[in-house]
Amino acid sequence: MPNTTDPALLERLRELFEARDRDHMQPTIDALRDVLAEHADDPHVLYEVGGAYDTAGEEETAAGFYERALDAGLSGDTLRRCLLQYGSTLRNLGRFDESLAALDRALEQFPESESVRVWHALSLHAAGRSDAAVAELMEVAVDGIRTPDLQRYQAAIRGNAEYLRSLDASR
Repeated sequence: MPNTTDPALLERLRELFEARDRDHMQPTIDALRDVLAEHADDPHVLYEVGGAYDTAGEEETAAGFYERALDAGLSGDTLRRCLLQYGSTLRNLGRFDESLAALDRALEQFPESESVRVWHALSLHAAGRSDAAVAELMEVAVDGIRTPDLQRYQAAIRGNAEYLRSLDASR
């Protein structure tokens, strides 16, 4: 199934997303379920429904919609967001290996995404791999914080990150 190209549908999804009340997600879920009834196999619709359930704290339901969205053929930035959110949801469900697999896939396809790198570190930490998590966050910091103070220590930060990662790998 190709990605959604219908601008009207994408606009409708955007409007529903922007109108959501994160503390009261049922109206958004209901509205998205109506859209889903019209576009049952659309990957963007499936992704947005998953995200609404995720925001509502219904991670098991969200995971199923994320899986369906991924199977339906997401690409581009929506794929990045879906993999990140799916990995986060799996982490919240205690499914750490699956979480890391989803986030590893996201890192492979979107290596420059700071958000994916941060969520990957969070899942590493949740999986008991704190050394690798700290290493990843150190690299995110040195790659993204461009101050003379931090850049002065760039080589040392990267060296320490590599050392921490080696500790994790040796376990």
